[in-house]
Amino acid sequence: MKRFLRDKVVVITGASSGIGEAMAREYAKMGAKVVMAARRREELERIAQEIEAQGGKVAYAVCDVTKEEDCKHLMDVAIEHFGRIDVMICNAGLSMRALFDDCDLSVLHRLMDVNFWGTVNCTKYALPYLQQSRGSLVGISSVAGIHGLPARTGYSASKYAMTGFLDTIRIENLKKGVHVMTACPGFTASNVRFSALTADGTQQGATPRNEAKMMTPERVAHLVARGIKRRKRLCLMEWEGRMTHLLKKFFPGLVDRLFYMVMAREPDSPLTK
Repeated sequence: MKRFLRDKVVVITGASSGIGEAMAREYAKMGAKVVMAARRREELERIAQEIEAQGGKVAYAVCDVTKEEDCKHLMDVAIEHFGRIDVMICNAGLSMRALFDDCDLSVLHRLMDVNFWGTVNCTKYALPYLQQSRGSLVGISSVAGIHGLPARTGYSASKYAMTGFLDTIRIENLKKGVHVMTACPGFTASNVRFSALTADGTQQGATPRNEAKMMTPERVAHLVARGIKRRKRLCLMEWEGRMTHLLKKFFPGLVDRLFYMVMAREPDSPLTK
């Protein structure tokens, strides 16, 4: 893996915490030239300094992926510092936890803006460089992008939209050598769970799930890198995702019931109110 990533220019959104931060640190250790993007300048500066102190090559740009001009600037920074883009990882994301019955529609708009339009905006300005390098475009999705997740309506919708968009970009670029991968981690111990929006748009502030039983961001980073190396189109990372993908083809009603049962068992689940 180190040989594969050495000297590759990897752009990562949502890189100030969680999966994005783990990818930036891990890939820099493997010799990649990492370009980090997030809204929090202080965190980007801190992580970049720590990566550089360990001999890594890194640049960063303050970027709100919902703003088209920020995404264009991010690619400009990558080209200015490293001259090319080999991998674009659309990782910036926002979650939610509320029944659609109770949910303000502004919450769903916000989820679509970050998760879907953030991916579209970054892809628009990264794609010409990925076509030149015959590189990889990666969207960090979720099992919720494979099958609807109750009490996560906007999250599932945005990840489904991301998947459809990336599938189409893959087909349009079949003869241009661009690799497109949708990566679907399971529940992961990351800050996205703490910043998840509730029905009125306020942040959840705490996760109802046991973080100790979740995937680590570092594990996700490793599996994403392996998927890029193998040029996979779909990267499923744990058995729940693989079983969901398989069972949905033959027993979709069963998957509906299983998802309801699992999510209803969450502490303070909206499904039991």
